[in-house]
Amino acid sequence: MRLLTMGVFALAGLLFFTSFTTAKGTNIRTDASLLKLSDLIQERSQKNGELDETNGALRDDVESLAEADDGSTQAQDDKLAGLEKSAGTQRLKGRAVTVTLNDAPPNATAKLPGYPEPQPDYLVIHQQDLQAVVNALWQGGAQGIKVMDQRLISTSAVRCVGNTLILQGRVYSPPYKIQAVGDPEKMQQALADSPAIQNYMVYVNVYGLGWKVTEDGTVTLPGYSGTVDLHYAKPVK
Repeated sequence: MRLLTMGVFALAGLLFFTSFTTAKGTNIRTDASLLKLSDLIQERSQKNGELDETNGALRDDVESLAEADDGSTQAQDDKLAGLEKSAGTQRLKGRAVTVTLNDAPPNATAKLPGYPEPQPDYLVIHQQDLQAVVNALWQGGAQGIKVMDQRLISTSAVRCVGNTLILQGRVYSPPYKIQAVGDPEKMQQALADSPAIQNYMVYVNVYGLGWKVTEDGTVTLPGYSGTVDLHYAKPVK
């Protein structure tokens, strides 16, 4: 019996030592490390936004200096302006529509008979939902698209981690606003014709996911102000 008692105390001591070594003086039952990571992501997102603004201002200065005396002809200047417009680095003015997506209420239930009660994934906006809207707007002839406060270009990637959007180094939470310049009627028709959005609308009607499409009249989209360097692409040999 004494041997058994000594064994129990020895095991308890080992567990205590292991817990102490793992925790290193911290509370291992809290989410403090996750909170610190979240704070770091938000800090980096804010810093990236500030760098984008600085980069955009410097780009404007460089372009102004280049236009002052670059020795180019008017035809060359017009061609360059057209390329910049297509690349999304210049402001774009025109009629626009805005699509707003939002999470459903956390206590949402099925509104229509024959549908199961929602799982957590049913109630949040996912990456494929945002991509479906962007793709449909391009399909509808959009000349330029802005997601939240950033202009999309050919290398832009709309990505989500959970229900958080990460776009070009910056982090956003719902509601998500996607604004596109083009023919409003054609873009709205493309949204209605998209199979992916038709599937999304089922969740809108059954579980209350947010969906709103508005015509904005004439607006001006900002030019893309971030870097255009391809950090991971390799030339084809």
